Amino acid sequence: MDQFKRVDFSTCEAPRPGRPKTVTNPEIIDQIRELILEDRRISAKSIAEQLGISCEWVRSIIHKDLDMMKLSAKWVPKSLNADQKHQRCQSSEQGLEFFRCDPNDFLSRLVTMDETWSYQYDPETKQQSMEWGHSGTTNPKIFRVQISAGKFLASIFWDQDGILLTDYLPKGQPTNTEYYYQCWCN
Repeated sequence: MDQFKRVDFSTCEAPRPGRPKTVTNPEIIDQIRELILEDRRISAKSIAEQLGISCEWVRSIIHKDLDMMKLSAKWVPKSLNADQKHQRCQSSEQGLEFFRCDPNDFLSRLVTMDETWSYQYDPETKQQSMEWGHSGTTNPKIFRVQISAGKFLASIFWDQDGILLTDYLPKGQPTNTEYYYQCWCN
């Protein structure tokens, strides 16, 4: 109302104190890109604090201008070497051959099992393992390489109808024929 009393009909916006409306310029984009490349786990809040801009602008630049997003690492039990991969392929081919011989009877006669080591420690959370990556990038993988407080072996047996048996190997007991025999007889 004061502007009309002063007969100020200008349509131009006068300069105002405070932050500019936009901070999307090539220099800021490059600074954000460099910070992310230096530390892929850096948070948007940390970038905003370092550059003195809002978190919302940082997120906007990361997503729209840099085409990046946070990716969670995918837990995988272990990294197989070439020989282990080849052995698994051969086992699969042998199973397919049994199936081809008698498809109707194959599943009713098949009992399979797997073992997995369960570690007694709290792994890094998904939130802690998140990194920035371009859209379309595959998620990073984390292999269990740190020493744990302890571990135990879980053996799981199943057939076409579901889980038949889950057994936890007592500490110090070897996995041998006798162990598997005891699993099924008890």
